[in-house]
Order: sequence, then structure tokens, then C-alpha cells
Amino acid sequence: QVHLVESGGGLVQPGGSLRLSCAASGSILRIYSMGWYRQGPGKQRELVAAITRDDSTDYADSVKGRFTISRDNAKNTMYLQMNSLKPEDTAVYYCCADINTLMPRTTIPVRDDYWGQGTQVTVSS
Repeated sequence: QVHLVESGGGLVQPGGSLRLSCAASGSILRIYSMGWYRQGPGKQRELVAAITRDDSTDYADSVKGRFTISRDNAKNTMYLQMNSLKPEDTAVYYCCADINTLMPRTTIPVRDDYWGQGTQVTVSS
């Protein structure tokens, strides 16, 4: 079993900052690429930022220069530093990770994508 847990969401005023964390736990052999997605009210889920195991990054145009994605492989944790927040950044933020783990009750490795439950970010005055 693998679990991803996001934290750090909340209510912030426009121009403010938040730092999201995503911690992975369970029978993890290796975590490959990780990413942050978000889904705003009435919108489809979209990619915000992604990071490979060797720290190559990619960002949605709407957050470039404001958001920074990072990870700590030793802690199986990913972060999203969000600065200069705007009302349009309001959404539920989800983390996703490509993880190599063990099939339950076996020693057989299997690789799959895992998702967290989401954390709400609200930008409003």
C-alpha cells in the first residue's frame, strides 16, 4: 500500500504565499516523477508543475515565475512554494507520483501512479 498525503493548504489573501507538501509512505521502492495538479470550481483538473527524480522541472504557463516545485528524495516528499497568489489560483491541489512498489503480500515490484486526497487553496480578500 502506498499513500500520498498533501498538507499546507488554506485561505490566503491575493499576493500572499503558501507552501504545499506531499508526503509519500508505504512499501515504496522508488519514486520517479512527481507532480502537482489542481482543479478549480467548474474546471477540469490541470497540471500545475512536475519534477523528475533528477530535479528537472516543468510548469504551467499560468504559474511560471510564481510557483516553485521541489522534492526531497530521502524523505519521499514533494513541495510546491506558491508566491504572488491570485484568486484564479483557488482550487483543490492534488499531488501525483509515479511509484515503484511491491504488490501486496508478494515481493513482485509493480509501478503505478498514485494520487493524494487533495488540499484546498483559497485566494480571497
